[in-house]
This record gives sequence, structure tokens and C-alpha cells, in this order.
Amino acid sequence: MLEINKKEAKKFGIDPEIIEANIDTKKNIEILGNDLTFLSVRESERTKHVHRLHPYLGKFIPQLVEVFLRKYFKKGDTILDPFSGSGTTLVEANVLGINSVGIELSPFNVLIQKVKTKKYDIPEVEREIKDALKRLKSFSYCLQNKGQTLFNEQIERFDTKSEYLKEWFSERALQEILFYRSIIKDYRNQDILKIILSRSARSARLIPHYDLARPKKPVRQTYWCIKHKRYCDPINEALKFINRYSLDTIKRIKEFDKLRTEAFIEIIQGDSRKVKLTKELKIDGIFTSPPYLGLIDYHEQHRYAYELFDFQRQDDLEIGPAFKGKNENAKTEYIKGIVEVFRNVSKNLVDNAPIFIVANDKFNLYPEIGKQSGFKLIDIFHRPVLMRTERDENKFFESIFYFRKV
Repeated sequence: MLEINKKEAKKFGIDPEIIEANIDTKKNIEILGNDLTFLSVRESERTKHVHRLHPYLGKFIPQLVEVFLRKYFKKGDTILDPFSGSGTTLVEANVLGINSVGIELSPFNVLIQKVKTKKYDIPEVEREIKDALKRLKSFSYCLQNKGQTLFNEQIERFDTKSEYLKEWFSERALQEILFYRSIIKDYRNQDILKIILSRSARSARLIPHYDLARPKKPVRQTYWCIKHKRYCDPINEALKFINRYSLDTIKRIKEFDKLRTEAFIEIIQGDSRKVKLTKELKIDGIFTSPPYLGLIDYHEQHRYAYELFDFQRQDDLEIGPAFKGKNENAKTEYIKGIVEVFRNVSKNLVDNAPIFIVANDKFNLYPEIGKQSGFKLIDIFHRPVLMRTERDENKFFESIFYFRKV
């Protein structure tokens, strides 16, 4: 391990010898110039600029993408991510002047990607975000003052047919969320406002402060908070989150705008097993992280957004979702699905194109997946996943499979 990462490991109570026993950090350093632990990378850098415009369970850190793109690709190349998720690969490629194409099944994930990667009129964005926030503050003030305006007129109250929204939000929070949703149509940068609202709704749910990722049921009474080590009350408002994330979004979009290049970004919503890329599009390589078998239900994790914006859910098309488990049938179906994706997009890959697949492959599926996809396995790099943003004590090791198209 790099010395700086050894020091950081000890600081966080992580035994460097355990890491060394499980991964070949010397090999990682010799080939990649990095031990791939990223322990010395601060949280602010792990979630830099637009990478944290919206939480996304299971995404990889941008530094991992950067290491491989710098090593194996060059400015002007075009790479593909057929499981583009929240758009990490697309953003990092653009910063390096590398063109990118992302394919993603979830309509909401595509919205996240588009908001992260679009070129904006920054002054206009800032004006609109602040104006929407100002209107919400006025509405919330009246809401808390017996529903009357300064002129003693009754403010409009909002209703929803969504039982989910009624169950997971307090009355005040829900009214603030529904009001904000109602004014989004008044602005040009509607997608940004949707992301601000979705991110805020995620935080404003009636859930414990320490369980944002996988809450099981609403919390409506005072509870012992593991995060704050004291008793906490259920969340009662959305305004404070919309205020916080409005300002944060402006800052992050400005930061990325200074880094972005002219490299193109193409985002396609659809099933990567069936999407037809144009024959003229030549892909120089792939960097992706497919869904982990039986770990996450990718549509369900953002259910609040699907309920708010009426996105069409496509859970039945997910590959390896948690609800299908990890049994032998699930494994067989998973292999088939991933292979279909790579066979489909391989039509556009140049000869000998490098393919990098990030996976927690505890069932040893990817060597066979690569073989069935027509890829030659060149190498496997391993890294520890030790500092995740979700509250999860599990520490595991993931692999980066390096294939070549044959």
C-alpha cells in the first residue's frame, strides 16, 4: 500500500495487513500507479462537484474511473457505459476530454445523468433555483401561520393520490414538496428543480437520520438516533432540505462547468440488451459496473421520485435485482442478461477494445460472462471497499475485470 493510505487506514481503525492479505496492492501500484484503496481521498473529493447532485446507492467513486481512463484511454476516444447508473463514468470521461455514451434502463437515473452532464446558462440556473426557493419559503411561512397569506387570503393546499407519499411524509413536508412540484413548470431548467426536489424528498421522509439508504417503515415517534447518539424526533419539514440542496446544486454545477470539456456525452434510456447503437458509432472501450447480483432493487431505491414525477417503472427488466435473490436460477438468469448486453454493444466496439467491469464477484461469474461475451480476460485488479456513504458496516472487496474484445 502507499504510505499515505497506510496512515489513513490506521486512523480509521482499518488494519493494512488485512488489505494486503486480500489484494495485491503492489501490482496495482506498478501497473496503475495507485493501490486502489483511495483511503486518503477525502469525502469532499469522493463526492466532488456534480457527483453528489443526487444520492445513488451502489455507485463507484470517481477516482476509480479516473485511474483506468487515464491509463487505458486518451483524449478524443469514445467509451461506453452500458449500465450508466448515476453517470459517474460519463462525467469523469468528459473532464478528461473523452467522449462517452451511456445506456440506462431507469428513467429517473437518466434524469440524474442529464442534469449532471448538461451545459447550462449558469446565471439563469441560479436565478431560477433561487426564485423557486423564495416562493417555497413564502408558501411555507403561510402554511405555518394557519394557512393564510399576508393579506388574510387562504393559501392553496395540495393533495395527492399517492398513498406512498402520504405514508412517508409529515403533513407539512408533503405540502411543501407538492407546492414545489407545482411550480416547476414555471421554469426553463425544470430537470434541475426536479433533482433538487427529489434529493430533498429523500431526506425529508419519516425515517431515522441514520437510515437514508434502505428504510423499512416510516418513523412517527421519538427514537434513539445512532447517528447523533441522542433521541431525535421524526422529520417534519422539507423546506430546510430544499434550501440546503438548492444552494448546494448551484455550487456544484458551477464547479463542474469550469472543468467540463467539449467531449460529447450521449445518454440513451433503454434496455442495454436491445438498444441499437448507430453503425457509425465506434466505441474504443467500455468502463462499467453492472448491477450486483441480488443486492439492490434499482427502481425501488428511488420510489419517492417515481411517485412524485410519475416515471414509468421497469423493475421487471432489471438484471439481478434483490427481489429475485441469489439462488442458482437467479445466477443463470443474471449471466444470461449480462452476456446479452455485452454481445449487443460489442457490434460497435473496435477490435481489441479494452473492457473494464467493476464487480463484487463473490460467485465467480465474470470469467464465464466474459468468455460467453467473446472477450479475452487480460487481468483482474482487486480493491477494498471500505468507506461507503451508506451506513453499512460491511466491508468487502471488489474486482475490476480487464477484458479485450477478440
